[in-house]
Amino acid sequence: MTPAIKLLEKLKIPFTLHPYECEAHDDFGKHAASQLGLPEAQVFKTLIAHHDKQAVVAIVPSSGMCSLKQLAKATGLKKVEMLSPAEAEKLTGYKVGGISPLAQKKRLPTVLDASALQFDTVLVSGGKRGLSVGVSPRQMQEQMGWLIAPIGE
Repeated sequence: MTPAIKLLEKLKIPFTLHPYECEAHDDFGKHAASQLGLPEAQVFKTLIAHHDKQAVVAIVPSSGMCSLKQLAKATGLKKVEMLSPAEAEKLTGYKVGGISPLAQKKRLPTVLDASALQFDTVLVSGGKRGLSVGVSPRQMQEQMGWLIAPIGE
């Protein structure tokens, strides 16, 4: 049981578990989509960016990249850049390939790419490599305060 799953249960947010085989990969999101037999556009990856001392979470489809310009605009920051994997792990408490947007060490502003709204359920990391959780993007917006913006490219 990961902190992400504990949080979903505590808040009574409906979710589904999607375990899959996982080893070290260059692109964990695409690997998860392939293993689960789902479109890459429905399986989202969690990225951590920052400006000065303000970190933000970007959740984008595994089929694409994050537009740092659009992420900065959505969060009201002048400019953002990606955190290094080691810094992202330290900040979130999760390992790369298993960084969940849920139950991180510190609650950060979180932006979900607007493309998620085309699905009733999207998959995000469940908090460890080889585990995704299916959640409603609209429910995450309402209950977790996630911003919705066109940050994918």
